[in-house]
Amino acid sequence: MPHLLVVEDDHQLRAALVRALRDRGHAVATAAGGMAGLDAALTEPPDLVVLDLGLPDVDGAQVLRMLRAVSDVPVIVATARDEEPEIVALLGAGADDYLVKPFGAAQLDARIKAVLRRAGAAEPEEPLHVGGLSVDQATREAVLDGRPLDLTPREFDLLAHLAARPGQVVSRRELLAEVWQQPLGGADKTVDVHLSWLRRKLGETAQAPRYLHTVRTVGIKLTAPAPPPPEAP
Repeated sequence: MPHLLVVEDDHQLRAALVRALRDRGHAVATAAGGMAGLDAALTEPPDLVVLDLGLPDVDGAQVLRMLRAVSDVPVIVATARDEEPEIVALLGAGADDYLVKPFGAAQLDARIKAVLRRAGAAEPEEPLHVGGLSVDQATREAVLDGRPLDLTPREFDLLAHLAARPGQVVSRRELLAEVWQQPLGGADKTVDVHLSWLRRKLGETAQAPRYLHTVRTVGIKLTAPAPPPPEAP
């Protein structure tokens, strides 16, 4: 059972996160401030830290830097700040992932499992499901409406990264950093070409998307197709 530390000053949100994460099989400790969270992370090291940025005593970004100086525990930053330069700076400072508030418990749980898997501490996880799409990261198999998809390793990694964030717009810069491991370089064209190949295998196009939707100048999001309208009586 993964041991998590949630550093969040909002009492109601903290309580809701604890309930949701415990319901999903995690052991959860909490801290309401940056210094208390840092102390807790060092006293009883967790498997992963969920770190709010807007803390009352020390900004979460500073807590992240202090924690990284003494520990390599995985950290997911939870923030209301959605400016891309700041997010890139947080990833560069050592955050393993981030979530922009508000977010759902299911999405947080998926991010936690993905980060723990990369850190080698994850328990076996269930496949990701978005509509008729199933992505099994343990077996590296993807199935669409019961039909296995023939994906290259990079196409699978791209699809899995988006499927772990259903409904969330993911920037091309994040995809380059997380899927291509190019945090300081690379070209958007690389992402666009692979998205084009992935769309073809999902049976869609950029002009007629079903799962992969481009948000112009922002990024890409994966969502389940809308159900067909009911037939008229």
